Amino acid sequence: MKNKLMSFMRGRYGMDQLGKFILVICCILLVVALLTSRTVVGPIFYFLALALLIYSYVRMFSRKIDKRYRENMAYMSFRYRFTSRWTRAKEQASQRKTHRFFKCPGCGTTVRVPKNKGKIRITCPKCKQSFIKTT
Repeated sequence: MKNKLMSFMRGRYGMDQLGKFILVICCILLVVALLTSRTVVGPIFYFLALALLIYSYVRMFSRKIDKRYRENMAYMSFRYRFTSRWTRAKEQASQRKTHRFFKCPGCGTTVRVPKNKGKIRITCPKCKQSFIKTT
């Protein structure tokens, strides 16, 4: 049975980040449909979830790997625009006790320097401009 499944999936795209996201949205819509089943919008959420589930399976079993790869990369770049800010802020918050972060006046790049070193000259690694700050 496992060999049959492996031979069936050979040459197919499979699951990726966009597919996982679609399945999570599908599960959320199914829960909302369950909670609003006695109203008019309940069946609408149910059919939306069903359509997303079918779309997810079509993507998973597709043999057009390059097209699915481009769809996934478009989703990942869209997602990166929102998550990169939060990730960077979280990293800076975790290093707040040991480091200071300054913006370069020339190019705007964030430069990380050790804390409690007094007045130091900072050289931007990108544009090589020097500026003096107190840590």
